[in-house]
Amino acid sequence: MGNERSSEQAVRVTNPGGQSPYVFTCDHASNYMPAEIGTLGLSQDDFQRHIAWDPGALAVATLMANALDATLIETCMSRLVIDCNRPLDAHNLIPATSETTTIPGNAGLTPDQRQARVDLAWRPFHNTIAATIEERLAAGRETRLVSVHSYTPVYFGENRPWHIGIIHDEDERISAPLLRALNSVAGIRVGANEPYSPADLVYFTLEHHARARGLACAMIEIRNDEIADAAGQRKWAELLGSLLANIHVGGNTEGDKGGVNA
Repeated sequence: MGNERSSEQAVRVTNPGGQSPYVFTCDHASNYMPAEIGTLGLSQDDFQRHIAWDPGALAVATLMANALDATLIETCMSRLVIDCNRPLDAHNLIPATSETTTIPGNAGLTPDQRQARVDLAWRPFHNTIAATIEERLAAGRETRLVSVHSYTPVYFGENRPWHIGIIHDEDERISAPLLRALNSVAGIRVGANEPYSPADLVYFTLEHHARARGLACAMIEIRNDEIADAAGQRKWAELLGSLLANIHVGGNTEGDKGGVNA
């Protein structure tokens, strides 16, 4: 792919003219910290952990977008600056604690400091998604929104056995056929609304941009040890890309569970 454009180094759009109906978002693509924010009192090792980003997610999203000729919209700053997949009133929008790790530089922020973070990263990301979708819809192009994430194998001491989870709400036009297809693959343990569900406030980007417009959407969560290297990233990107390409999406009616083309 080519034809990249960026806005304030907070968001990157790759292949804006992609012909696929899919638009991929990677909400936690980067662990980059702007110099003016610094390290928040954390070590460099902390920024390699899931608390700072979704390791492997961007690589998978990029490979899928390449294969499908799809548009990809990614964040370019760490979720520790601000979590772009949270509503502005979420308690963990700018987390002072992530899992069991205290984030000193996020504690006690003033309203002006919080607003600066919103303006720096959150607003450019969501404005870019909205503009991309509106441009596509104005041109009469089918648009499906899929967000790509990864999750840690152990969270608060609990093992997470699923290799992949598909997160969805009432609109199952993408999730239902995707879950059926994944469950038919030997050796994969699949979670439906595991390890998260929309009730955990992790569905914000899709609710805000897809559900509000009646667009088919789903969230893909891959356990990050599965995509820790290039081989794993290719394996999952090829599998998911092929399955997504064969999904037939019906109308905008609630409860439509979609299907897979023969």
